[in-house]
Amino acid sequence: MHVPLFSSRRDVLRSAGSGFGALALAALSAESDASDGPKIADPLGPKKPHFEPKAKRVIFLFMEGGPSHVDLLDPKPELTRQHGKPLPASFGKVLTPMGTGGNNLLASKRKFKKHGQSGMDFSDWLPHMAKCADDFTLLRACWADGLNHVGSVCQMNTGSILAGRPSLGAWALYGLGSVNRNLPGFVVFTEGSGQVFGGARVWGTGYMPATYQGTHFSSGVHPILNLAPPADVSPARQTDKLGLISELNAIHRRERSDDTELAARQAAYELAFRMQASAPEAVDLTQESDKTKEMYGLNRKETAEFGHRCLLARRLVERGVRFVQIYCGAGSQWDAHADIEGNHTKMCLRADQPSAALIRDLKQRGLLDDTLVIWGGEFGRTPMTEGVSGRDHNPYGFSMLMAGGGVKGGYTHGKTDEFGLNGVEGRAHVHDLHATILHLLGFDHTKLTFFHNGKDERLTDVKGNVVEEILA
Repeated sequence: MHVPLFSSRRDVLRSAGSGFGALALAALSAESDASDGPKIADPLGPKKPHFEPKAKRVIFLFMEGGPSHVDLLDPKPELTRQHGKPLPASFGKVLTPMGTGGNNLLASKRKFKKHGQSGMDFSDWLPHMAKCADDFTLLRACWADGLNHVGSVCQMNTGSILAGRPSLGAWALYGLGSVNRNLPGFVVFTEGSGQVFGGARVWGTGYMPATYQGTHFSSGVHPILNLAPPADVSPARQTDKLGLISELNAIHRRERSDDTELAARQAAYELAFRMQASAPEAVDLTQESDKTKEMYGLNRKETAEFGHRCLLARRLVERGVRFVQIYCGAGSQWDAHADIEGNHTKMCLRADQPSAALIRDLKQRGLLDDTLVIWGGEFGRTPMTEGVSGRDHNPYGFSMLMAGGGVKGGYTHGKTDEFGLNGVEGRAHVHDLHATILHLLGFDHTKLTFFHNGKDERLTDVKGNVVEEILA
């Protein structure tokens, strides 16, 4: 009789159906079932959150590179008065990536005004967003752990400065599921002018099944690459090909039942097939009025690209996409080490009008109340100068904006010191931001877990508190 050899210990355990392998599998299954979070086996369909959510979807406008809060949202008169002087000795040694902790203070050249009934501060770099002041919650004392872009972009996206953990969008999709089986539940827009620091890992799934990863849409008039089949491929031929791939993958999966990337790849084939019918309509901006296109700045060179992606984001969330992330300045283009005036003038021209248009458009369509919009970067910038007219990275105290989705409109939370270096009141760590976002989506961040390597992992690790003060 022929006795097949086992190729690995995993094959031995898989075949030992009545032995300790089955007992171990049963134990792991029981632990997974005991988890308070959604289970791996759940289909990628709508799921029930822990409690009634305020937000059903999220749009994260990510200003990569570190926008300067002291030039945009956090005016510091004392910084102006002390311009050219060193930071007071009472601040101690300040660690920055470029060693600028001992440099002189640099006053902002921007003019700030209070806007809306709330009197929220905006500089003249953000005139359009200033008109939405009463829709925003402004968090002024955010802080993070990383000094440099790679770790900090990673932390704002995944909760850790080290790569390999699931992204915020993946956790949202894992928790909520998708409500439109013909479109991805998590979409990421980058831009042609730069690569996001950390690449696809910052919208990936880490140890989760790859099914929950972000789907990358490119910039331009055809954001979904290779969506349409070649002219010589008929629908019948494509269906047959998909069926054959499914059969081959089923055979392959019998020997590799724990290969989540294979399952995700098969799901991607099937989703791509369904998207051929639904996605072209979702990204077709010819259906939008000229007035809407003008509002997003599609008729202006400076705003056309980012405005195009913001308008697509609104169309996608209308059609059930759970999480949309749009990078403005991919490749750290907000990174103003040498010339804060030149850099931020260019970047604010690109971001301001489309960002405000998205808020207004969602609001007039009745979508803002249950859509959480987030605006900000991975950290802020120092009040001390770098070189003659630049600013270094500042993770110790920076600003983030949120609108809609259950946050208070026209509310400012937290405070930085008199120069804008450190958060001193109402400090909110990245873990706190993530805990708050999950809360608005209907989840207790301590209970939205994924069983991995013998323990229940979560987005916020073992930290994080909901910023209760900003909840509507």
